[in-house]
Amino acid sequence: MTRILVTGATGFVGRHLLDLLRSEPDLRIAGTSRHAFSLEWPERTVSTYVGDLTDRAFTDGMISEVRPDLVVHLAAQSSVSDSWQDPQATLVNNLVAQLNVLRSLTVHAPRSRVLVTGSSQEYGAVAPHELPLTEDAPLRPDSPYALSKVIQDFLGLQYFLGYGLGVIRVRAFNLIGPGQGDRFAIPSFARQIAEAEVGLRPRLIRVGNLEPRRDFTDVRDAVRAYWGLLRQGAVGEVYNVGGGSNRSIRDALDTLISLARVPVDVQVDPALLRPSDVPVVECDTHRLQSTLSWRPTISFEQSLRDILEEWRQKIADRSGQAGD
Repeated sequence: MTRILVTGATGFVGRHLLDLLRSEPDLRIAGTSRHAFSLEWPERTVSTYVGDLTDRAFTDGMISEVRPDLVVHLAAQSSVSDSWQDPQATLVNNLVAQLNVLRSLTVHAPRSRVLVTGSSQEYGAVAPHELPLTEDAPLRPDSPYALSKVIQDFLGLQYFLGYGLGVIRVRAFNLIGPGQGDRFAIPSFARQIAEAEVGLRPRLIRVGNLEPRRDFTDVRDAVRAYWGLLRQGAVGEVYNVGGGSNRSIRDALDTLISLARVPVDVQVDPALLRPSDVPVVECDTHRLQSTLSWRPTISFEQSLRDILEEWRQKIADRSGQAGD
């Protein structure tokens, strides 16, 4: 029986990864979260560990008990905007949590394979001639969050080079899909539309900069890539995970508005504008695709439909609870 540990199991990516893993045979799953959670399916139960990975004693005790063969380290502060508000918390959380995980693995599970999840934000201010971005592009972090992901990336590399730990690194481009918090632009648009449709807010969507173009990938496709790389990726290597194309945030908003059941207007909110915004980001996927027979299967439009439908259901559920 193969033992796998997923940190950040209740997060946006973690829940989708666990949903994928639940159908894998001969797999014993453990997950961590800062908050109490329970994940049980007819075919298996996830062993749950509630605690803070920046607490060395908790992390060491948990890993000594699980002794995983495979690890996907997802737990992190993942918001760029939040990192500007509290850069110290972002840096401390993302560095110390991963350091504790890797340090404990060298003691209790030194033969494990570990997926360390980075971000396209590591590439920072991208020049047009550098697109699409390969894994060899320079790293120029331009936000506290991006810096924290560069540190995580190279901490993983250092543990491979210094300790021989089986670390595989990924740099994920913009992930979207059901379950993403509305601190992010696309789910925020969807929430505002769903609320406007039932009269909970004016028919007005507040937005930031709509012009940046990003390489969007549905999270359900991304976790398939993560699972494949964890098993088949070369240890010590880094892989871009993305779709290999770009769409503007305006494209996303226009598509969601076309799906809305009521007409809505758009207003730029200065509070939603970031200190820095790279105009275009696009991923070179050759290294990933030469390693896995992986391709995105969920279209941009389908992702947006699913996000909007999820928010409609959330709003309906809240309204029903309020009426009880």
